[in-house]
Amino acid sequence: MKRSLNPFLYFVIVLSVVSLACLSLSGGGNAPVAETNIPVVSEAQPTNTTAPTLKPTNTPKPTNTPIPPAPDFFTEEFEGATDPDNWFYFTFGPGGDNDQDLKIFQDGDGLTLDLGALDLYLYYMYEPYEYDDVSLTMVAENLGRNNNNVSLVCRLDYDNAEWYEFSFESGGVWFLYVYKDGYNILDNGGSNALNQGKAINEYSMICDGNTITMSINGKELKKHTDNKYNLSEGLVGFNISSLNVLPVTVNVKSVDIAEP
Repeated sequence: MKRSLNPFLYFVIVLSVVSLACLSLSGGGNAPVAETNIPVVSEAQPTNTTAPTLKPTNTPKPTNTPIPPAPDFFTEEFEGATDPDNWFYFTFGPGGDNDQDLKIFQDGDGLTLDLGALDLYLYYMYEPYEYDDVSLTMVAENLGRNNNNVSLVCRLDYDNAEWYEFSFESGGVWFLYVYKDGYNILDNGGSNALNQGKAINEYSMICDGNTITMSINGKELKKHTDNKYNLSEGLVGFNISSLNVLPVTVNVKSVDIAEP
């Protein structure tokens, strides 16, 4: 099921996404990044103060069959469904109006996402529950160019358009963002633990209280404590973003939602 952003969000994106894109363009063809903590970049905040409102563009399909209760803590392997129950997606970014070539399909194990457009940010969210403390682990395989971002998302407030996002750029640089009136960098660094190119990686994010723990392939990168934004609860999911080259194709093999 697709949801669309309110047009006002694009005003926010114009102000905020330029810096995000610039920071992400370092991927593709770069040598592995040494383990380091890169100083947080101080960015000018957007001038607007009103958060955009996200609204769905369609309603759930009617059904005559009972719907089993949705699980809260489980592993989703996306088997046999191109439109998995209880999940929805939305897109934005500079390419957000150009998602007609977006393809989402089940192929073998997992869910394959072929973005089909430059600078397109695809968010895929689990809808039935809002979580406060939660552990997320995603296994994904890059099937396209080595120039993309793969992210995990927790505490997404759909109505107020705010969330935490742990994002790994394919060149080995990672960022922790809070999205609130634009992308705000909380922390960032680099790691050579990421398998680059057409490879499988395991991304992990634990949101526990105001501390967020980030890991790649079982290696803990950092714990960050947020004492400014203090987002309390919301939806969980993941993001795949294209940058300046295509194709960007990622097979998400599983997403595990667990207690921290």
